[in-house]
Amino acid sequence: MPAIVIVGVQWGDEGKGKATDLLGSRVDYVVKFNGGNNAGHTVVIGDETYALHLLPSGILTPGCVPVIGNGVVVDLSVLFEELDGLEQRGVDVSRLLISANAHVIADYHRTLDKVSERFLGSSRIGTTGRGIGPTYADKMSRLGVRVQDMFDEKILRQKVEGALELKNQVLVKVYNRRAIDADEVLDELLSHRGRLEPMVADTALVLGDALDRGDTVLLEA
Repeated sequence: MPAIVIVGVQWGDEGKGKATDLLGSRVDYVVKFNGGNNAGHTVVIGDETYALHLLPSGILTPGCVPVIGNGVVVDLSVLFEELDGLEQRGVDVSRLLISANAHVIADYHRTLDKVSERFLGSSRIGTTGRGIGPTYADKMSRLGVRVQDMFDEKILRQKVEGALELKNQVLVKVYNRRAIDADEVLDELLSHRGRLEPMVADTALVLGDALDRGDTVLLEA
């Protein structure tokens, strides 16, 4: 069975979340394949309204496996805040799978996003300040932290310290801000590790096997 892809061509607010929710009961997997928590889907089920920013809409559909793919940049604090909010409303979130290759948003990404916008003044881009762009920049530059790195402290430290070696130069010398301490970044990231681990999977393999079985996979932008 080929995958179904839902994308928007009007710069947001086209009803992608509603379309995904309507199709969710007919598919086996719903995959968020790009972006981060800078946008949102509003889904209405009966009298309940759900606002999702990072999680795939399929998490609201019983029997459907929601997947965060490797093209997504993941803010772990936001992830668990959203999961907690859904659990409090009785939603089963135990089916969620997160790609081991997805990149992680760190505190220095959020900081750089905000200070660069202020520095640009009237020429600013107008980002949400959530670190999405800087995280993708690190991905392209091969400086990023992946979800799988969370489970090897030596590699995680090497990556964080390597990234900060450059970013602190920019923060201090260009933006006149204080340097960011690597240990503070590591403490924040590692605080989520235990809860994150059961959700991590080789999602490319999982979805490849699903398609080979004839399962239906829905990809949402």
